[in-house]
Amino acid sequence: MTVNRKSKIENPKSQTGAIVRIAGPVVVAKGLDSVRLYDVVHVGHLGLVGEVIRLANDLATIQVYEDTGGLRVGEPVLSSGSPFTVELGPGLLGSIFDGVQRPLPVLRQQQGDFIARGGTAPALDRQKLWEFQPWIQAGQHLSEGDVLGVVKETAYLEHGLLVPPGFNGVVEEIRSGPHTIEQTIVLVRPDGRPLSAPLLELSMLQRWPARQPRPHRGKLDPTTPLVTGQRVVDTFFPITKGGTAIIPGGFGSGKTVLEQTLAKWANADIIVYVGCGERGNEMTDVLEEFPKLEDPNTGGALMDRTILVANTSNMPVAAREASIYTGIAMAEYFRDMGYDVALMADSTSRWGEALREVSGRLEEMPGEEGYPAYLLSRLAEFYERGGRISCLGQPERTGSVTLVGAVSPPGGDFSEPMTQNSLRVTGAFWGLDTDLARRRHFPAINWISSYSQYKLDDWFNRQVAEDWAAQRQAARALLQRETELQEIVQLVGADALAEAEKADLAIGRLLREDFLQQSAVGDDAFCPLEKTYWLLKVILTFYKHITDALQRAVPLEQALAPVLLDQIARMKEWPPETAAGRVGELLKQIEEFFGR
Repeated sequence: MTVNRKSKIENPKSQTGAIVRIAGPVVVAKGLDSVRLYDVVHVGHLGLVGEVIRLANDLATIQVYEDTGGLRVGEPVLSSGSPFTVELGPGLLGSIFDGVQRPLPVLRQQQGDFIARGGTAPALDRQKLWEFQPWIQAGQHLSEGDVLGVVKETAYLEHGLLVPPGFNGVVEEIRSGPHTIEQTIVLVRPDGRPLSAPLLELSMLQRWPARQPRPHRGKLDPTTPLVTGQRVVDTFFPITKGGTAIIPGGFGSGKTVLEQTLAKWANADIIVYVGCGERGNEMTDVLEEFPKLEDPNTGGALMDRTILVANTSNMPVAAREASIYTGIAMAEYFRDMGYDVALMADSTSRWGEALREVSGRLEEMPGEEGYPAYLLSRLAEFYERGGRISCLGQPERTGSVTLVGAVSPPGGDFSEPMTQNSLRVTGAFWGLDTDLARRRHFPAINWISSYSQYKLDDWFNRQVAEDWAAQRQAARALLQRETELQEIVQLVGADALAEAEKADLAIGRLLREDFLQQSAVGDDAFCPLEKTYWLLKVILTFYKHITDALQRAVPLEQALAPVLLDQIARMKEWPPETAAGRVGELLKQIEEFFGR
């Protein structure tokens, strides 16, 4: 790959205008009579990449994805004639891009640690050879979405090559074997064209407008959970494959760590992690840590099924707005192959701030707290691109895109516009509590205010245990009771409580500290559903025996056996493969203790 720092103004087929106004990342140009809304343009002598966001009379308003410092009125503006597109094909997995899909490792190799303005590079390697294994035959009729064949992109994942949307034709020639992504692999005669018309050449490379959702046959009901390995999520607030969730929380409450933990452990085939306006040190941790991580599902490198989009807070604001669409377009591409994809957006608040800044530059009428009036519609457009779908083409397959967006409300105020508007278009709310974070309780998800609209009790009852839903309901009721008792204790003290109420407090604390609390590192970072069930089963069984003992006038200090409490507190440290057997032994000890 090579980096091209030249402007593309030499292209004789492109229309050239001139800058008449500059306001930060927003530039106004005239002379682009045939330009369309959302077309990509190249601004100034450096060829800075921008996008047309408004047309009025003979003026085109452009948001520039790079620093506009040094631009002058009168410099040329070149229209590309096409919208902002992303490159799709083999080589995406394991890559690190910026907000407009420029490969950061390639740019660093060419330019050093700082990206020069106007610097570009192809998103995908044009020189690498990929072994094409066709699934089709000559003479076969193709429709949009049909699988042409596969290449082995990683040791554990096949990359399906699809017929582009909106295309139909008959296969004339197939070229198997090693090819670059730009070389022809299939020759097709499109439907409706005369025999004398030239054949259409299909390669491994596709381009797709990032802001346009990819087509599919239809959406399916979300019925299967995305298993995260986080007990508080999987038990109380589950999300489906193809679902949507937000993680709002104040500074230091653990949003980024939770999203990174989900990216590592969630049972998705592909992970797209979008660092949208994140602080540079946090994004650096992601870029340094992920390549070193082992995939728990395959034993290979986690990066082999991960795409990183790094757009930090010191990068141009317009590129921050584009980074969300770059990530979702790549996620939909793998979804169309039949994979389950999880996209982590950290943080959508910085995306909203980018919208607010550009809207202010455009002198639009502001909405609540200065956000544009169309904030809700933009959020809805993004989250509606999630879902579980029936893919186009043959063979029949289903895929999903699960969207999890972090929200950073100023001061942890959940009543601000980004949080409230996100709540209206998402299905799960994992609200982080700053007080829990201060007490070093992680994940700091507030079990009282959080919720999930996805009804998955039937699935858990069938796949894990028939009393899963009953155990879950009992645990939530006990946590609610403990919260109410804590308020009483703060007023009158614990000595005023009855023995049964003190037992509720004790077991509620056990649930909080030894079930809901979970380390992001070590053996407890991921908890399988079976282990989660048995941990909860033991705690609730212990609680039932304590309640029965108190009714027999057994003192609470005796019923709360310290030896049993210590063993229950250590259950989460048990290896998953031995947990079921050890739980049986512990349940037997509990029965024997209370049977005395």
